[in-house]
Order: sequence, then C-alpha cells, then structure tokens
Amino acid sequence: MSEATPGESLENYTIGDYLLDRLAELGLTELFGVPGDFNLHFLDHVVTHRSIRWVGSANELNAGYSADGYARIRGIGAFLTTYGVGELSAINAVAGSFAESVPVVQIVGAPPKETQASGRKIHHSLGDGDFKHFLRMAEEVTCAHADLDAATATWEIDRVLRDVVFRRRPGYLMLAADVAEVAAYPPAEPLTTDLPVTTPRAVAAFEEAVRRFLPGRRTAVLADLLVHRLGATEELASFLSESQLPFATLAWGKTLVDESDPNFVGIYAGAASQDRVREVIEGADALITLGVEYTDNTTAGFSMDLDPARMIDVSRFGARVGDEVFTPISLQDALAVLHRVATELDDVAPMPAAEAPAAEAPREPSEGPLTQDGLWSVMASQLESANIVAADQGTSYFGMASHRFPAKSTFIGQPMWGSIGYTLPAIIGAGLADPSRRPVLLIGDGSAQLTIQEMGVMIREKLPVVVVLVNNDGYTVERAIHGPDEVYNDIAPWRWELVPRLFGAAEEDYLYRRVTTEAELLQACKDAMRNREKLAFIEAVTDRDDIPQLLEDVANALKR
Repeated sequence: MSEATPGESLENYTIGDYLLDRLAELGLTELFGVPGDFNLHFLDHVVTHRSIRWVGSANELNAGYSADGYARIRGIGAFLTTYGVGELSAINAVAGSFAESVPVVQIVGAPPKETQASGRKIHHSLGDGDFKHFLRMAEEVTCAHADLDAATATWEIDRVLRDVVFRRRPGYLMLAADVAEVAAYPPAEPLTTDLPVTTPRAVAAFEEAVRRFLPGRRTAVLADLLVHRLGATEELASFLSESQLPFATLAWGKTLVDESDPNFVGIYAGAASQDRVREVIEGADALITLGVEYTDNTTAGFSMDLDPARMIDVSRFGARVGDEVFTPISLQDALAVLHRVATELDDVAPMPAAEAPAAEAPREPSEGPLTQDGLWSVMASQLESANIVAADQGTSYFGMASHRFPAKSTFIGQPMWGSIGYTLPAIIGAGLADPSRRPVLLIGDGSAQLTIQEMGVMIREKLPVVVVLVNNDGYTVERAIHGPDEVYNDIAPWRWELVPRLFGAAEEDYLYRRVTTEAELLQACKDAMRNREKLAFIEAVTDRDDIPQLLEDVANALKR
C-alpha cells in the first residue's frame, strides 16, 4: 500500500487499510492469526502493508496468546481469526488478556453483510440466521467491541482502539468481508488515547492528606502489575530512587522494579513471604501500595495481614489515604504527588529492614538428581540483564518467583487467569515485540503439550529462545493440590528430544540437552549462551512430586 498523508484520498484505499494504519500508529508491526475464507481479502491488505507483517500461527488460541505476550512488551497486540470456529477457539486467550489487563485487539473476518441479511444457513454460523451470537460472547471479555458497517466503520475503529489502549483491556472488531473492501479516507489526525482522568481538586486534596499522613511514620512501598500496565514504571523507579524507601512487589508484578537495588526486600506473598519481606510490608506504619491487586495465587490464599488504616493505596483512577477516598486521579498523578511529598518532607522515615541475607557463595553444582530448588537456583544464576522470561503457571512460575532477576529483565506469567500452555505462544509474541532481547521459556511437560504446535512458528521466525522444559511426568501443580497419585494428573510420555526436528528445525540450527543434575543444567545453560543465535531446548528432568516451597504454601492454602 502506498504512503498517504492524513485526509488524502487514495485509489483503492479501504476500511481494512484504515484499521491497519491505526494499529501501526499505535506501534504494531506484527499481526498474528490464522487465515479463513471470511478474512482472506483483508489479509491481502495485511501482506502488502508498509509496516505491519503477517505472522501466521498454528491455531487461533495460540495466536491470541502470542498477541498477549507481544502486547506486554510493545504496549498493544492484535490477532486475526475467521468468524465462529476461529474466534471461539481464541476466546480463552482473550479472557486471559482481560483478566490480566493486557491491551489486545481481536479482528474477526465475518460473512459479507448481504449474506448475513439473507438469514441463510452459512458455514461457521449456528445456522439460525443470527450472526451476532459470537459478538455477544465477546462482550463479556472485552472492554469495547463493534460490528463494523461501511457508514461508521472508521469512527468505530477509533473508538474501540482508544478504549483498548486507555483501559488496558482487549477489544473486538467484527469486520465483514465486504465492509473491509469499502473505500475510505486515511486517518485525518492522530488517534488520541491519552485521555484526562484527573481533576486538580482531587490532586490537591490527595496531597494534603498525604502530607498529614506520612510525617513520623515508618514507610514502605508495595508495587504491582498495574504500574506496568499503566505505563508508569519510569515514574516508579524515580520515586523509589529519590525517596530511598524499602519496597517489594507481588509475584504478579515481578521485575516491575530493579530487583538488584539494595532497597528491594523481595516478593510479598502474604503468609508465604520470607520473614524479612513480611516484617517490612506488614509492619510499616505507612504502607504505600501502587497498582496492587491481590489474587489467591500471589498471596497464598489471601493470607495478607495489612491494615487499611495504615495504608496509602493508589489504583487505576483513584487513591485512598486511610479511610479517605480521592477520585478521579490517575496512578501517574498520584505517584507524582507521593514523589514530591516524600522528598520534600524531612520526617518521612523508611521502614527499617533486616539486613539482606548474604548472597550464596558460589558452590559446585550437585551431581545428584536434579531437584526443583536446584533447577531454579541454577536458572536464576544464569539469567542475563534484559532477558524476557516467561514462566508457565505451575512449578516454573512459583519456582522462579522468589529468585531475584537482573536489572532490565522482564518476567511474564499469568497468575490471575492461569491458563496452562499460555507461555509458549506468548514468548513468541514477546520475542518478536523486542528482537534485541533474548527470550527464555520455562514450562512444564503438561503445559507444553497444550500449545506445542507453536514451536513451528518459533523455529520459522528464527527466534533464539532458550526453552527449559521441566519433565516431571505430568501435572505436578495439580498433584500438589489434590490427587497426587490419580490417573487424571498423568500425561502421555513424549520424546521431547524429537520436538525441534518435528517442527522443522535443521540439526545445525538448534541445540538439545537432556539434564538430570545441576552440573548438567549449568553446562547446558553455558552452551546456550555460547550459541546465542540458536534455539536451545533443554529438557530438565525432576522428580514427579518435587515442588518449590512457594508452590507448596500456595497449594496448601488452595486446599482449604
């Protein structure tokens, strides 16, 4: 498609082109998905677009997962499916993006409007003449949706995309095949997504309350996921650096902060927290919580001991000081107030923290059977700055959550939605979103069997992912919760060493290692680092019933 100036009419420029240009304006350069007869003509415009590249996925669910991982790094993600059979395969991924506050756009190629109006039994439909069934399903897991028609399509596209970016939730666009081909004008002006949500009165009242509340109180900070989702990580880093307050995150917000900072006390997980973390967070006279949302998985069954009367809590669009509520105020504006007050007042006292445990002295890796503790200790020691690490929900997520990561690294998990297999396609999206950073995938054998088809896309896209597959013979996280010896927690045994070749990798383009000891794992990691341009597939064998301590604590809480 040729370049257009805003408002200029272009021959053959269509509503489909308008949608692509708006997505490109928001920073999208990859569109994931699966072709189907109702989206093929729109796909012709995708493959000729000047800045958006088509990334075909193995199935629609995986496309949604990839778009989610992409959005967590790039700030926006999108994927394309066909009507009915395609979009329903992906609705699990969309629901996960909604639960985890990830801005993803689902585009659905639908039958032409004339065909829909006929009421005939069209393939991929339910055969009852109602073509809105699936749009109504999507309403429940999206913040905005539209069935585009020719007259208002460009307005509706702007509305849905604006809501997706502003609310950090998924959106849904039903694009009939004929509507996508209707002539249109290119965007006349930039899409406004930074909408005002703060009033000066709310800011002033909040600041006054903070100035009354903080003096003389031992203060600490607990930050979490929404700071990242709302784009306030740099503001948070500046606040923490200048205030010198001790701070922690929940596992959901892991790597939101610099975990190498001496003021970082660790991961807060309610009663499952390390003693030092609980003393600082639960013992503070003034606890500042920023973008924190508590889940059962991240708090060991809501076992927090936090007194709201001693808290300043900042959420998406409001703040609270003790029992006083201030709204509307954005998280960024509230954080700016806290930064200003904490650095201006002389009597804001950091909550004392017990001395951090001394770093473990280097030791010879064990030659005995590989344990979960050994596995995650070695992996944490081998991470590099700026790695993108995706850990699937289970032993991988809970095993890595309590280990400190290098600065500028990113941890991706899904503790709220918890759909196993999510991370394999998600790491593809994350890796394509920032090719300068090496992706690391940590996933169990049970989880991998759900989405393993996407290995073919990983190999086709030449992503140098370090895949650490934990072979512990089934659904170990489920065994920890209930039925440790039941058949329903078993899986079919696979020949994992054949996976890269099965999905198209030439022998010289990847390395495979099967490790059963810490020493073998350490050597495999070093081999992967020496081969930075290659896919590395490490099969790490651990005992079926061995689990990380954090997972044991959470599993015990979930049993109750």
